[in-house]
Amino acid sequence: MAHDHDHGQASGSSRRLAVAFAVSCVILAAEVLGAILTGSLALVVDAGHLLTDVGGLGMALFAARLMTRPATNRRTWGFARAEVLAATAQAAVLLAVGLFVLVEGIQRLITPPTLQTGSLLIFGIIGLVGNAVAILVLAGGRDANLNLRAAFLEVVNDALGSLGVIVAAIVIRTTAWEGADAVAAILIGILILPRAYRLLRRTVDVLLESVPAGLDLDEVRTHLLGVEHVRQVHDLHVSEIATGLPVLTAHVTVDAQCFRDGHTPKILDQLQECVAEHFAVSVEHSTFQLEPAVHRRHENIPHA
Repeated sequence: MAHDHDHGQASGSSRRLAVAFAVSCVILAAEVLGAILTGSLALVVDAGHLLTDVGGLGMALFAARLMTRPATNRRTWGFARAEVLAATAQAAVLLAVGLFVLVEGIQRLITPPTLQTGSLLIFGIIGLVGNAVAILVLAGGRDANLNLRAAFLEVVNDALGSLGVIVAAIVIRTTAWEGADAVAAILIGILILPRAYRLLRRTVDVLLESVPAGLDLDEVRTHLLGVEHVRQVHDLHVSEIATGLPVLTAHVTVDAQCFRDGHTPKILDQLQECVAEHFAVSVEHSTFQLEPAVHRRHENIPHA
């Protein structure tokens, strides 16, 4: 059975991402030119990081457009999980960039090159202003889904990178210590890695169909067992299709008399109300198989 979903949120995400993508492309062109003119590692790193972010934002934009497509008989959830796939790829790239920055920064710290601080400062300011615009565009929707959260994280990291470039330029200009450029790059890498790791772990949890954060499966089972006439709950599974779209399935053993007196529809309503209203994570997509106790004997390898 195909499900229809509200695509208004996805359309709004798409518009935000399109603006952020355009702004980032302009900043990238400026920073590539600046890196060539100045030879700054911090600016090279920031431009390289921004290049991956432009790719990530492009991917996020494509995923947001896919999410607006309706469900079909072949894809009953549509492309709802496209946001998770895009966010996973972005997080993986961010981790790789962060590791590269640390290694290259340490090497540059040992042997710092000669830099043109005047141009470095100008391009750092250009990058910071552009990223600030992108942050303002994405900030309002960053909690809407993992796709937007990943895009917002990338732009924030870019802004930190630009800020690092500015600080490095000022330090080099005032103290003549050119190692400040490498230190700025290393700090950028340190800021990138933990955030990228947390995002990657979150998206992998969704792809592995782990129980959504904030939902205790034992507590769910206890509440279901509290419904009148329910004797046992097994094959209980809860996962997320995408952000804000948890699904639950369970086999529920009820008194045999309920199938004869027509009481099962009421039990089903109570079970669905239970998972939709009693927990911090509301599960509106739930499927329950009501069965008598003798049915368990016919099941193959029942789960907990």
